[in-house]
Amino acid sequence: MTAPLLLVEGLHKRFGGLRATDDLSLAVRMGELHALIGPNGAGKSTAISQITGEIRPDAGRILFAGRDITRLPPARRVRRGLSRTFQIVQLLDEATTLENVALAVQAQQGHSFRFWRDARRDERLRQPARLLLLQAGVEPALWERPAGDLSAGARKQLELALALAAAPRLLLLDEPMAGLGPSDPAP
Repeated sequence: MTAPLLLVEGLHKRFGGLRATDDLSLAVRMGELHALIGPNGAGKSTAISQITGEIRPDAGRILFAGRDITRLPPARRVRRGLSRTFQIVQLLDEATTLENVALAVQAQQGHSFRFWRDARRDERLRQPARLLLLQAGVEPALWERPAGDLSAGARKQLELALALAAAPRLLLLDEPMAGLGPSDPAP
């Protein structure tokens, strides 16, 4: 049996008297799909935020690809291959759908300071962004529309493309269907 890609051991997090995570342990191997289920307020988003580094656990440890990442900041976890989406989608609403993803591609490439080029028009960023948008199911007719004009479902799909731009080995989806109506596309 292969070692888990993600290993969470004894994770604890309290907010005052509220125990958001209480001795959470989890192992995820490459290629596996898992779901955290429970009612609102059960600690699912808190658990994901601890795994991805937005919230520091009170106790326990998190191993990713065999290395302890418990104290690493979120950006370093992303560089190691751990990415996520959020329950509440946050995008650059004035930028187009394609520009949002092109900027994520630029950040992933590690050279975000191109002073003499307009990053919004750079084909080295736009071409991979188009592929990511297709992979996430975003309709090409939406690519030049401002992200703020998109439906809730299309916004979720755009956020998925942003998360995929990091080329993750493990992708955590926080409430991927939250806020979607029957006519919204599923991410």
